[in-house]
Amino acid sequence: MKSRFAPSPTGYLHIGGARTALFAWLWARKNNGQFTLRIEDTDRERSTQASVDAILQGMDWLGLDYDEGPIYQTDRFDRYEEVISELLKKGRAYYCECSKGRLEKLREDKMAAGEKAKYDGCCRDKNLSSGVIRFLNPDKGKVTFRDHVKGDIEIANSELDDLIIARSDGSPTYNLTVVVDDHDMAIDCVVRGDDHINNTPKQINLYTALNWDLPAFAHVPMILGGDGARLSKRHGAVNVMAYREKGFLPKALLNYIVRLGWSHGDQEVFSLEEMIDLFDLDNISKAPASFNQEKLVWLNQLYIKSTDISELIQHLQWHLEQRLIDVNSGPRIEDVVESLRDRSKTLVEMADSCIMFYHDFSVFDEKQARKQFSDKSQSIIEALHSKLSALDIWNAETVHGEIQKVCEQESVGFGKVGQPFRLALSGNGKAGSIDVCAELVGKNRTLARLQMAIDYIKIL
Repeated sequence: MKSRFAPSPTGYLHIGGARTALFAWLWARKNNGQFTLRIEDTDRERSTQASVDAILQGMDWLGLDYDEGPIYQTDRFDRYEEVISELLKKGRAYYCECSKGRLEKLREDKMAAGEKAKYDGCCRDKNLSSGVIRFLNPDKGKVTFRDHVKGDIEIANSELDDLIIARSDGSPTYNLTVVVDDHDMAIDCVVRGDDHINNTPKQINLYTALNWDLPAFAHVPMILGGDGARLSKRHGAVNVMAYREKGFLPKALLNYIVRLGWSHGDQEVFSLEEMIDLFDLDNISKAPASFNQEKLVWLNQLYIKSTDISELIQHLQWHLEQRLIDVNSGPRIEDVVESLRDRSKTLVEMADSCIMFYHDFSVFDEKQARKQFSDKSQSIIEALHSKLSALDIWNAETVHGEIQKVCEQESVGFGKVGQPFRLALSGNGKAGSIDVCAELVGKNRTLARLQMAIDYIKIL
């Protein structure tokens, strides 16, 4: 059993493409089959190596491994030429010399008459030897097939065009190459966006003309933004790798996109193993899915809390590098991550919170300082500095005990001590449990930062 993902390298790997790849990958893994990555790069004007690299990077980051590929269509031109020649010899294809002007006028006239704007077969019987090459579509009968998502589909051949299968320079077109590739690569199931569903009857007729067996088809609905319009940049990031930059875990993103159009009861959270075990093409919705950024953030926070810490650090490392954080210059990164995971929605938030443990600072956030630093907080911070200086054992428990003593001494609640302490310790007020943070920052750094806060308040 074999499926494929076949993107065109004309841009990055977008969310819709990633979902298609995931569905095809799950189908293959569910059936103990193979998954093929094919790069459909016959559009030489728009295809770029940068786009190829972006697609490969996106697939790798998501963990959608492939058993075959990447296979490039530009390496298979000889094979396409062979099949086109076969169709010409069989009388199932012909050359067409119709000019662009004639075709445009034909289209305008048919639309004006309320007819379908399709080619009129003008060159079918001219026996030409140059021009574009068209497939001779049957005039009678109908194409019927069952789509795993859309159900039974039927279309009359009279509705279909004599589609161009090779341009005047001999280069093959999409509908020809995809049929040849899927046949040659023994693809059993074609999973793709429903924007391709109108091509399917044309392709089926090509399969029939070549006496090739048909694969199964599953055309998945598009993804919409929250406003009901097709998902685009205005709805947020659509580039898969942008989600890495925003601090999302790949497994969280996969979990989210698998639920865009597919369901298993009311279950929301799925491991990869569960996805594979439970996935069924027939459970994909016919209706478009709606992208909800808040839901994705919720899932990501859930995965940050539950992901194995070594795996979490592996994904966090990229963000640490962006901030020039050397984890050897402070506490164990495992301890820091453990202290932050319950309060971090994204790896960006976590990485930003890591800075205080490894980088010293010389200024406080001005807005937070105006709010938390005052004459009263000065006495609180001075009391903290005095009591913490005397500690022989430095850990969260002992630090917490001294904070409680300051609360009693100053006749204030824990928050009145914790908030200015948090700002003094972090520089921006963004810190987790203050006693745990103090333990990780260390005694010397904590005292130095408390003294810096005292000096700062004195000159306010």
